[in-house]
Amino acid sequence: MSKRFFAAVLGAGALAVSALTAGLPGADAATPQLSHFSNLHAQRVCAATPAAGHATCFAKVMVNKKGEIPNATGPLGTALNPTQLRSAYNLNGTSGAGRTVAIVDAYGYPNLASDLATFRSQYGLPACGSGCLTIVNQTGGTTPPAANLGWAQEQALDVDAVSAACPDCKILVVQANSSSLADLGTAVNQAAKTPGVVAISNSYGGGDSAESSAYNHPGIAITASTGDNGYKGGSYPASSAFVTAVGGTSLKMSGNTRVTETAWSGAGSGCSTVIAKPTFQNSVNTGCAKRAIADVSAAADPNTGGLSVYAPTSLTASAWSQYGGTSESSPIIASVYALAGNTGAGVSGYANAIPYAHTASLNDITSGSNSKRKCPATQWCVAGAGWDGPTGLGTPNGTGAF
Repeated sequence: MSKRFFAAVLGAGALAVSALTAGLPGADAATPQLSHFSNLHAQRVCAATPAAGHATCFAKVMVNKKGEIPNATGPLGTALNPTQLRSAYNLNGTSGAGRTVAIVDAYGYPNLASDLATFRSQYGLPACGSGCLTIVNQTGGTTPPAANLGWAQEQALDVDAVSAACPDCKILVVQANSSSLADLGTAVNQAAKTPGVVAISNSYGGGDSAESSAYNHPGIAITASTGDNGYKGGSYPASSAFVTAVGGTSLKMSGNTRVTETAWSGAGSGCSTVIAKPTFQNSVNTGCAKRAIADVSAAADPNTGGLSVYAPTSLTASAWSQYGGTSESSPIIASVYALAGNTGAGVSGYANAIPYAHTASLNDITSGSNSKRKCPATQWCVAGAGWDGPTGLGTPNGTGAF
């Protein structure tokens, strides 16, 4: 196997996993979570730096110091379940019935359907079979591209996040042939022309880049992760003027109550050097001469607010684990757009402008930072009242901003 494949597999050794146990009261009494282990840390599932013209996925998973997902024998206490996620963002009572959220990622994931079924069954969500889950390649065919473990783990996080935020949404997964931006762009175009799609989530990115027509689909909410490296400048496609750039927060819950939410230290932010400032950003002080990211945000810190996910540990086996990164926040925001019902066929204009006109329906995140070094402009790195780089305008408080 190639070094690149091993980098996608979390550590060179076999991953030690086991079934997770229950023990929590209430609707999510069977919530599976990692046991408590010391020295756990978040680790990327895809390469840290993509090759030129390629993107990397932004999912992170909690592992031990050997880079292994540890054996699970009890609750870790920080993994979000669907009930907590919907409660945190005031999404209870909303419905996305009849609307489709598309997920665009690279490579194949052989057990996607069965793993998603396990996740949804565990949390009492409606089964997602024929008519609910559709998986196609970048040209709409049913022959999957070659499988890749890191990107399969990314896809597991994406589909589980959509299921958690919008249980009655349909899900379309479009798998690009590779992680090249050209192939991913082809997959986005395929998603956009699929009937019923109202939002497309892209949990990947590369360096700052010139605009691509692949992300230019008025009426459809296209979201993209800003990345997990803190303040660093533009990241494409998040920096596209056609896309809702999604940053990240550290969300702390007490049961189903949102206690605190601060800027996550890893949330990507910065200014594009090539893409012009969209007119909707003229209403806020970004400090950027051109396009600024993020626009909005959601839970992303894998330590605090990471999502309980049923994901592959190899190309033939799967287990419960805790995932985060801005790969978590992008599909959450795409789902909130679907719940809002303001995007899709027959809608004009770009969805990324909507939150700027409805900031009162967002949780303004006013504390936390994503930079340990001196920041050229405070609002690029430090959360404060109004717009800031790590969290944009804030996180959902219901669907009114979308």
